[in-house]
Amino acid sequence: MKYFDELKRSMTWLGEQQKSYFIGQSVQYEGTAMFNTLIDVPMEKRLELPVVEEMQMGMSIGLALEGFIPISIFPRLNFLLLAVNQLVNHLDKISLMSKGGYQPKVIIRTGIGSEVPLDPFFQHKGDFTRPLQSMLKTVEVIKLEEPEDIFSAYEYAYNRDDGRSTLLIEVSDYLNSK
Repeated sequence: MKYFDELKRSMTWLGEQQKSYFIGQSVQYEGTAMFNTLIDVPMEKRLELPVVEEMQMGMSIGLALEGFIPISIFPRLNFLLLAVNQLVNHLDKISLMSKGGYQPKVIIRTGIGSEVPLDPFFQHKGDFTRPLQSMLKTVEVIKLEEPEDIFSAYEYAYNRDDGRSTLLIEVSDYLNSK
């Protein structure tokens, strides 16, 4: 069981689910390592976006309110920082503000940038797991450390029935080492 293989298996399984829809950067076109994990996801379930992170999170919330379960892909945690307004002030709080009237479920997929074989420098490899955990009240944050935890985490995020969204943080350096 390899880290990459489990990510690919998870994305393939998600792509087979009726309500799933993939949105973000490098979902239809190559550009990041995450693209290769989507190879078996049908193209009609993918929407490529430019670098518009805050809008992407807003679109993900809208899709979820319409009954989809978006898998919103931000290739690096550093990029997700640009969507923190939508994540913390909207997605995380909408069920609280509506007293449970609205419970959009979004699966947010992101990763800590790799340092090997090429170090992308500080602006691309931040690990903001703990700060995000402290800011989020209803969105659950799961850091994917081991290959054997990956599929069950994505399956849990899709099947959960508690009205919560899930932020899954991958460790890019594990793609070739675990």
